[in-house]
Amino acid sequence: MAQIKSPEELEKIRQEVSTQRDPNRPCISICAGSSCLASGAGEVIAAFKAEIEKQGLKADVDTKAAGCPGLCEKAPIVVIYPQKICYVQVTPEDVPEIISQTVVGKKVIERLIYTDPNTGEKAAHEDEIPFFQKQMRLLIGDNMKIDPKSIEDYMAAGGYSALNKVMRDMSAEQVIEEVSKADLRGRSGSGFPAGFKWESCRKSKGDNTKYVICNCHEGDPGAFADRRLLEANPHLIVEGMIIGSYAIGACEAYIFVGDEFPQTVENARLAIEQAEKYGLLGKDILGSGFDLTMEVCIDGGGYVLGESTALMASMEGRIGEPRMKYDHGTDRGLWAKPTVLNNLQTWANVPLIINQGADSFAAIGTEKSKGTRIFSLSGKIKNTGMVEVPMGMTLREVIFDIGGGIPGDKKFKALQVGGPMGGFIPENLLDLHVDFEELNAAGLAMGPGLVVADEDTCIVDMVIYHLNFLANESCGKCTPCREGLKQMLRILNNITEGKGKESDIELLELISEVQQDAALCALGQGASGPLLSTLKHFRDEYEAHIKEKRCPGGVCKALIETLSETSA
Repeated sequence: MAQIKSPEELEKIRQEVSTQRDPNRPCISICAGSSCLASGAGEVIAAFKAEIEKQGLKADVDTKAAGCPGLCEKAPIVVIYPQKICYVQVTPEDVPEIISQTVVGKKVIERLIYTDPNTGEKAAHEDEIPFFQKQMRLLIGDNMKIDPKSIEDYMAAGGYSALNKVMRDMSAEQVIEEVSKADLRGRSGSGFPAGFKWESCRKSKGDNTKYVICNCHEGDPGAFADRRLLEANPHLIVEGMIIGSYAIGACEAYIFVGDEFPQTVENARLAIEQAEKYGLLGKDILGSGFDLTMEVCIDGGGYVLGESTALMASMEGRIGEPRMKYDHGTDRGLWAKPTVLNNLQTWANVPLIINQGADSFAAIGTEKSKGTRIFSLSGKIKNTGMVEVPMGMTLREVIFDIGGGIPGDKKFKALQVGGPMGGFIPENLLDLHVDFEELNAAGLAMGPGLVVADEDTCIVDMVIYHLNFLANESCGKCTPCREGLKQMLRILNNITEGKGKESDIELLELISEVQQDAALCALGQGASGPLLSTLKHFRDEYEAHIKEKRCPGGVCKALIETLSETSA
C-alpha cells in the first residue's frame, strides 16, 4: 500500500475505490456489532460464506461483516443490497433460504422481515421500519454499508473527503471558524462549544506541544452508544481527530477507551494502522508539513476516569483520581501541555460539518443545540438499541415512536436521562426536548443513555442500584462523596427493609445538598442526581415505603413479606 503524498492523490484513490464498487452487485451485509455477535451473528456470517461457496455464487455475490445499524433488539440483522431488504433475528438455518429465495430469486421471505409489535404491520426494507423512520441517521446511517475493518469501505462511503478538503483548501483558522459557525457543542453532558475550546488551545501560550484526546470512556450502566459507534465506524472518529489536531496544532492524538470493550479497541487500533499505511497519519500528512501520531490508550477501568483530570492522570500512569482544576485543560492538560479533550460523538461530527458546511449542520436542531445526538435506548422498552435523533425531538417521541413503547402492555413509570448522575422523570415531563438548556433546566444532563422503567419498577430500588454503582466507582479521595454515598445507601436500605422513618427524607436531602456543594469532582457533585430527582417526582413511593411499609413496584422483599404477614 503506497503512502499518499497529496490531497490530489487521496482524491484519486478515493475515486478509484468508489468506481470499483458496482452499486448493483448483490451484497449480503450482516451486522457484526457486539449485540449481533452475542446473538449468533458470527455463525450467520460463516453460514453465508459457506452457502455462497456451495451454490457457486462466490464470483457474483459479496458478503460484508458490517457495523451496528442500531436495532439491537432484533439481532442478528441482515440487509440484502441493492434492494435494501432487511431481515431480523436471522439464524444459520435461514441462510440457504435467503440465498435461494432473496439473493437469487429476488423474493422477500415474509417470516424474516420486521413486524411492528404495536400494529402488526410488516416492513421489508430498512427505511420502512418505524424504528429507523423517525431518526436522523447522519452519523450511523452508513454503518451497514461499511466493514469497520476496511478503510476502503469507509472511502467508498465518502470517507476522508473532509480531510482532503481541509488539506487542500483550508487553513487551521478556517477549520476552527467553520466548527464555531456550526455551533458544535461537546456531546458530553456539559455541552461546551467545541470551536471555542479548540481556539483556546490553539492560542495557548507556552510550549508548542499540544495533544488531542477522544473520550470514549463510557461506563454508565445501560449506555453503549459511544463505544458502539467507534466499533462500527472507527475511521469516522479517526478522520475527525486528524482534522481537529490540524486545526489545533496538536502533534499527538489519543483514543481513550476501556479494555472491557475488546472489539471496539481492536477496530480502533486497526483503523489507526490502516490510516498510517495510507499516509493519513504520521509525518508530513498529504504533503502539508503537518505531523500527527495517534494511538489507543486503555483506561484503568474506573467510572471516575470519565472526569477529565482523572482521565489524564490515568493516561500519565498515575492514580486515576480527580484533582482541583486550577488551570483549563486547554492551557495545562495532559503532561501539563495544552490539550483538547472531546467526547467521541463530538469528533464524529467534524467530517460532517466540513463536508456539508456549517450552515447545513446549524440548520438541524434548536436555537442553541445543533445537529443530532446518539443515545443508547434500553430498559423496559420494545426496541432497545442505538438511536440517532435530531436535537429538538421530544423524549416522548424517542420512547414511543422510535422505541415502540413499553412491552407487555405495561404502564410507563420513569425515564432515566443522563446516566447514574442524571435523573429520573415521570411521563408528564416526556415532552422535554433533546436540548442542552432544556434538559439542564430540568435538572438532567445530556448523557449517553436513556433507560426506561415500567410500572413494575421500584424507584427506591433503582436509586439504590445507581448509588451502589457510584459508591463502588468513587475514588474515595474526598469525604463528601466517599462518606455521603455510604450514608445515603444506609438510609435507603433501611427504607426498603421497612425500617424507614419520616425524617429520613429530609436527612437524605440535606446530605445531597452538602455533597453537591463540597464534593471535589463531577462524580461526587452529581451522585445525588438520581436521589433528588426521584424525591421531587416520585416522593409518594418513598412515603409508601416509610409510612405504609409497602413497595408500589412489588420489588422490595422485606416489605412484601411484612405485608403478607399483616394480611394473614
